[in-house]
Amino acid sequence: MLGREVKHLLMTRTESFPGRRNQSCVGSKHKMLRLRAISVLVQVGRNYGPRERNMGKLTPSLAVETEALREAYAALNRNDIPEAVKSFDPQIEWIEPPEYPAGGTYHGHARVKAHLSQARSTWAEGSCEPERFIVAGDKIIVFAYVRVRLEHEMEWREGGIADVYTFRNGKAIQMRHFPDRQQALEWAGAKASDAT
Repeated sequence: MLGREVKHLLMTRTESFPGRRNQSCVGSKHKMLRLRAISVLVQVGRNYGPRERNMGKLTPSLAVETEALREAYAALNRNDIPEAVKSFDPQIEWIEPPEYPAGGTYHGHARVKAHLSQARSTWAEGSCEPERFIVAGDKIIVFAYVRVRLEHEMEWREGGIADVYTFRNGKAIQMRHFPDRQQALEWAGAKASDAT
């Protein structure tokens, strides 16, 4: 489509406008308009080219990072903590609400691994299953459903939560946990419609 429009603009000639007085002036103005139009079309082609090459299917940004998070949750569920933190930056900042039993802020792989190992060791059985991944700029919001029975308890604890990961250079540099999904969306600058 863009190719035909550019070709048409290039083939349009100033002689096709009869009755103009100063042809050289009109020609140069028309030539400038053609050059601007071509420039715009080239920019549009550069910005939307991948969309056309993929036949209308947009490749989501952070697709590799989203897959890495999917694998991280699977690793957490099988208690493979080293694998769970593989996609995290060595200086990751892990933030959980202070009202949680082990809530607070943890910095770096070693502290986050220790925190996750300790938290995971309290599970008698259960899982934290991602339900939805929402990309918002350099962030990925993960809606997950937690269903866990803790050691020495008979009751199951369950509910929907949200984790927001911020990425830089392919690695998660921050994870912020939210018990309320709407708060996670607002904090990440995403619209509620992005989650539906």
